[in-house]
Amino acid sequence: MEAARRNIPLKWIPSLYLAQGLPYFAIALVFGQMMKSMNMSNDEITHWLAFLGAAWIFKPLWSPFLELASSKKLVIVSLQLLGGVCLGLVALALQFPFWLSASIAVLFLVSVASATHDISCDGLYIASLTKKEQAQYAGWTGTFFNAGRFLAQGGLLMLAGYLEKTQGVTSAWTVIFGILGLTMCVLGGYNAWALPVSPNARLADHTVAGVARTLREVIVDYFRKPGIWVSIIFIILFRAGEAQVQTIGPLFLREALDKGGLGLTTAEVGAVYGTSGTIAFIIGSIAGGYFTSWLSLKRAILFLILAMNLPNLVFYYLSHALPSDLTLIGIALSVEMFGYGFGFVGVILYMMQVVAPGKFQTAHYAFSTGIMQLGFVLFRWISGDVQVALGYQQFFLWVLLAAIPVTVMSQFIPMEALQPHAKNGDAGESGHPVPEAG
Repeated sequence: MEAARRNIPLKWIPSLYLAQGLPYFAIALVFGQMMKSMNMSNDEITHWLAFLGAAWIFKPLWSPFLELASSKKLVIVSLQLLGGVCLGLVALALQFPFWLSASIAVLFLVSVASATHDISCDGLYIASLTKKEQAQYAGWTGTFFNAGRFLAQGGLLMLAGYLEKTQGVTSAWTVIFGILGLTMCVLGGYNAWALPVSPNARLADHTVAGVARTLREVIVDYFRKPGIWVSIIFIILFRAGEAQVQTIGPLFLREALDKGGLGLTTAEVGAVYGTSGTIAFIIGSIAGGYFTSWLSLKRAILFLILAMNLPNLVFYYLSHALPSDLTLIGIALSVEMFGYGFGFVGVILYMMQVVAPGKFQTAHYAFSTGIMQLGFVLFRWISGDVQVALGYQQFFLWVLLAAIPVTVMSQFIPMEALQPHAKNGDAGESGHPVPEAG
């Protein structure tokens, strides 16, 4: 039975990456929309969202200690269930006068659990699939990771908008976070059955002190990779424009007309993202994976970066045209989500095939995703302040300009593995041969 699950990746990849994405977007999108409904300012919202996103930056520091568990599957399922319980506790926190501080405290636990989950999740993906399969299914991982976005920003926002009108703001968001918590618990139960076990390699020194020494070796080995600092800059800048647009864009849609926004309701934002936007994103994500698998990362990277920045162009247009037709807005946001889905594959495969290969493949991939999140959080943190200072129209021009450096870099940096001395058959901590980048 276990072998059968291993040979059918689509039996466990969708549920695994949905459970990876859902708590992330519950914090990044649902909580942000809830704070907007609570009449908080854009700069205050973005500061809190950036703070909660910090756990994904530092997750590599504790990633080697997860090797002390018997398997990645055990870690994954446990953290999915913990995340479900904590998301449910947000619904309870909303009943108190100090709802903001209580919600931040509980969501901080969710962020740590989710960030830790990501390490084993991606490690299981790398260890269980060949290099060709990694590229082939990269679009599926992006699709179902971001399916958490559309469940959160689509259906749940539509429901929240309806409940805000019928039951009030607090009751509406209590229901939403209750649903999020229950969904995570259901996913944890399914993944307890569906995931391949993927046992962790038995370490020579299976103690905390031994793992700490391994962590030091992992860090030193990572920063000794040839060209690593150029790769770090590339990863940070890859999402510079997108991080700001994905933070301010949904707030712009909700902003009042007299303040330069589109004046959409909570339900309308959910409707445009949860219908045509969902379909466009799924098509873009899957197409991006197969496109890169066919063309190779080196030849595809420019197209992926250009696609990644379609959202910047879309919001620049929306901020100037200020359309009131929901159909036209939906079409524009479908273009945004297609580009985002198609282009996001680029940074994932760059980290997986260029930066991660080597002795500590899974840990180095985790370090790379932490660096990516550092860039995302930094640009998210400043996005609210920049928007307040510039206004929406000039802000979206700024994010267009922010995409130029990484576009130029993509034409000069190597797209081969940063460890040319690695030999076929060298094993990473997963115990599997380290794949070479194409």
